[in-house]
Amino acid sequence: MECEICGKPVSETNPTRAKIEGSVMVVCKDCAKLGTIQKAPPKPKFQQNKKGRKQTQPRRTYRNDEPKDELIEDYNVAVRRAREAKNWSREDLGKKINERVSVINRIESGKMTPDNKLTKKLEKALDIKLIENIDEVDLNQFMSSSSGERTLGNVMKIKRK
Repeated sequence: MECEICGKPVSETNPTRAKIEGSVMVVCKDCAKLGTIQKAPPKPKFQQNKKGRKQTQPRRTYRNDEPKDELIEDYNVAVRRAREAKNWSREDLGKKINERVSVINRIESGKMTPDNKLTKKLEKALDIKLIENIDEVDLNQFMSSSSGERTLGNVMKIKRK
């Protein structure tokens, strides 16, 4: 193994890792002085399984974290219309949800997409629905195209203005 900076040989059994300019690299002892020496990553702890045997890796559970909810497409128009329907100024809405007027301006102009916390505040204050539930799409219902091929145009719903 070689030093990633100067190319000198580095011990393969106990390499020195140093953080230099924001990057962690394997370096020789001389080049390690250019940054901060990093600790070696921890070795996995052994666990016993049900039969009393040692396992090298802890068991991990995986779950599907695909978002099922999505912000509506024209959220900015919906926020502006709901605010105007209540005869509130942007300052009034900002005070109600404890946000700056500049944030309200950017949301209504479409320059900013609100995060989940801000979206919930807006929904509650304006009594509107900004998050829609996205269900699984059955691709078979879109297969009735004349060419018989599956294309993006067959699957997508295109909104025209």
